[in-house]
Amino acid sequence: MAGERRVQLNYLAILVSALVYFAVQAVWFTIFMRQWLAGIGRTMDELMQLQQQGHSPVVAYCVAFLGALILATSISWFTQMTGAQTIFRGVWIAALLWFGFVLTTWSAEYAFEARSIHTLGINTCATLIGMVLMGAILGGWKAKPKTLTI
Repeated sequence: MAGERRVQLNYLAILVSALVYFAVQAVWFTIFMRQWLAGIGRTMDELMQLQQQGHSPVVAYCVAFLGALILATSISWFTQMTGAQTIFRGVWIAALLWFGFVLTTWSAEYAFEARSIHTLGINTCATLIGMVLMGAILGGWKAKPKTLTI
């Protein structure tokens, strides 16, 4: 078909960008730990008590990393399906996806829960930075064609 686009997922780029995203989240929430805990109405002691009650941080980290992989795959797919695969387009698509899906859904949730805009900023800005870095990696790191030449 004319105009049909093909997506070629670069699994190594997806893995690397997910690891970068995961690292950004870790650094971000380490820096803003005190403000974040205050914003969600918890203390570090309460988080430790949850662990003692069987809420495994390993499960939380696995869910977060799986989410990062899905997010990276989505950014890669949308970047390729909507035009040329470049660093700029990867960043642009990631920012648009963040604005269209992340900020809008979190904002509505925070408005109904009467949570502070400060906590919304802590939670969503980490995602924006991570997604933009993902977009740059995924847009700039093109998969090599899988052809065999002899």
